[in-house]
Amino acid sequence: MKKFCFILVLVCVILSALLFYNGRNADELKLIRERGFLLVGTTGDYCPMSFFDNKTKSYVGFDIELSEDLAKALGVKAKFVQTSWNTLMKDTNDNKFDIAISGITITNERKRQALMSRGYLDNGKTILCRKSDIGKFKDLDSINRPDVRVIENAGGLNEKFAREHLSKANLIIHSVNYEISHLIDTGMADVMITEVIEAQYYSNINKNLSAPLAKTPFTKGQIGILLPKKNKKLLKFTNKFINKEIKSERIDELKQKYIYCY
Repeated sequence: MKKFCFILVLVCVILSALLFYNGRNADELKLIRERGFLLVGTTGDYCPMSFFDNKTKSYVGFDIELSEDLAKALGVKAKFVQTSWNTLMKDTNDNKFDIAISGITITNERKRQALMSRGYLDNGKTILCRKSDIGKFKDLDSINRPDVRVIENAGGLNEKFAREHLSKANLIIHSVNYEISHLIDTGMADVMITEVIEAQYYSNINKNLSAPLAKTPFTKGQIGILLPKKNKKLLKFTNKFINKEIKSERIDELKQKYIYCY
């Protein structure tokens, strides 16, 4: 009887292990297609890449359309999941979504913690300021002063850059990213360290704002799509998809629509 119980327990352990292994190594592409939708994590606070429109109760932007294109290529629809810059990596590692897309800069740190696609947009750190202040801000030294109010959203690489390079400036952390351009316009702050894409967007839609250093950014990088480590097949599919979007000039089309606002 004891021998029988031992064998029964052993069989149960082996079956549980096999089920766990198969679950961990399931074909995520097949699972997504069977589910009928691609789970897309996005912050919804980063114009022109990802923005939640309270009027329509829907997400809009460059990366929103791009992720919808990706979902269509998979034969499914995109279903958006709210995340934040503070929780982006944790939510990714907790598998709350299949991909994350929100103007996410490719960094070695992010690649160590998760998977990142190839880049599809060149980017870099620059400034957004009032057009009347163009002559004041020519480099980091001219910004790194106690009388300059630098405003950043919480938890992202912009805040990290400001803390590392602008220790003498008056740093203001604001929780709602899309409100920052308005705060600069109305004189509540002077400068935002942000990506070239965001700076160009706001300077294109608001004649009082400017991105004077957009052509000579402080850093150079690319934007990509973030994925949980287990989604290796989806990463391969995503990279092929991005290659096609670039070759077909779909990326250029989205740039004209959302960044340059033509």
